[in-house]
Amino acid sequence: MTYDRQILKILSDVGEQGISVQLLAKHVYNQNVSLFYTPDMDEIRSYVQQYLLKNSKSTASLVESMERRGYYRLNTQNNADARQLMISFHEETNPEEKEEKPAKDLSLDLFA
Repeated sequence: MTYDRQILKILSDVGEQGISVQLLAKHVYNQNVSLFYTPDMDEIRSYVQQYLLKNSKSTASLVESMERRGYYRLNTQNNADARQLMISFHEETNPEEKEEKPAKDLSLDLFA
């Protein structure tokens, strides 16, 4: 589902400090609100909670629970997939900026 990818993207953006379930649900909600569709906030919050609980059960899970109650982050210490997600999401948002040559001016010279 699209929420899964959004949750993982947000978790990779916040990094090691993690994020609370409430803030994560708000971010997912805001990404899905449009002029023609308004999702149910309670439904999204419930989905986010279930997703985080399901994916943070063991020490090798994709997501890990933090010391603070209700905070989660990607488990980059014990999960290779989480490390790969951090790299791939980082590459999507920050592609290597190549030096661009100035475009040749093809406009007509009015004062020639």
